[in-house]
Amino acid sequence: MIPGLFDDILGVRLFGYISIRVAMAALTGFALALWSGKHTIAWLKSHRVRESNSITGSEDLDKHSEQAGKGDTPTMGGSFLVASLLAAVLLWARLDNPHVVLGVFLVAGMAAVGFVDDYFKLTVDGSNGISRRSKMIGLSVVSAAVLLALVYYATISGRDTLLDLYPPFFKDARIPLGAWGLVGLALFLAFEWFVVVGSANAINITDGMDGLAAGCLIISGLTLSIFCYVTGRPDWTNYLNLPHVVAASEMAVVGGALCGACMGFLWYNAFPAKVFMGDSGSLPLGALLAWMALVSKQELVLPLIASVFVLNLLSSWLQTAWFRRSGGKRLFTLAPLHHGLNIKGGVFQAGAEPWHEVTVVIRFWILAACGAMASLALMKVR
Repeated sequence: MIPGLFDDILGVRLFGYISIRVAMAALTGFALALWSGKHTIAWLKSHRVRESNSITGSEDLDKHSEQAGKGDTPTMGGSFLVASLLAAVLLWARLDNPHVVLGVFLVAGMAAVGFVDDYFKLTVDGSNGISRRSKMIGLSVVSAAVLLALVYYATISGRDTLLDLYPPFFKDARIPLGAWGLVGLALFLAFEWFVVVGSANAINITDGMDGLAAGCLIISGLTLSIFCYVTGRPDWTNYLNLPHVVAASEMAVVGGALCGACMGFLWYNAFPAKVFMGDSGSLPLGALLAWMALVSKQELVLPLIASVFVLNLLSSWLQTAWFRRSGGKRLFTLAPLHHGLNIKGGVFQAGAEPWHEVTVVIRFWILAACGAMASLALMKVR
């Protein structure tokens, strides 16, 4: 870690401050993504690593993607994004912090699952990647391993509050799952599994339009970095009546690396995109958002912090459920929402004027910013 190196050799204490390391992690992640992105995209193009036009499951979306020329855009850009993120974390974060270490393992594990899925899609003719069942098993194993490690750490360190839930709006309200024995632990694991896997899939669904997922990730990542920093400060949590989590502030450095790496990726992913994120990027980044929410005890506020991702996930789930239950009818003209607005123009009725892709992305960024600001306002509401 660079701060320790400077402290031990040069006697520089400046990098001991979290605020400085957050900024340095963001700049490092941005620079690494910007540098590695150029070479990775060139390699992906030379090896014709592209997304298949037939894997979306929607005839309208497949046709639109083909007409827009997106079939020639390389995918798996998440590989250099996640590598830049992890490198920045390893350089600037304290690696003796259990929240950081478990977060790194979660990101690396989810990235491995996403990489395998992308690899099969792109190397096996006619393949849609690994099966949904296999992907879910992979995501579940990784998330369960990290959550079990957190439960073990909370138990042996006597920090049972790490396993509690804190509803927003209500002063001094908490759900003490850590004090409910085995039943409480089972409920905690089930709920947090749903948060982690659901968040991973939400970003995966949103990763379908130039700049949309990366831009919203920057907004949500910055918001959660603030929550993590505040949660780790006993003076601030006492004033704001928020739960205090020892050493949670260090996760703000991870959040800085996340924002910086996403900015570097967005440099190439902005319209017209030169690369797509793919499962190797969307799955680990979604899981990281969930982990930051867990550490800062904001799991119940996460739907507001990541409002755009949640809306897209809900629209896809509702569309699928309604289609199956109604015998083939559609609740929306096209799901997820961003594709419906871009291709059909309306999500509830046909015939509306389609939104340009850039218009959709910028308006969704605005919605993400509104959700982020509303979530930060909840700090004082408590």
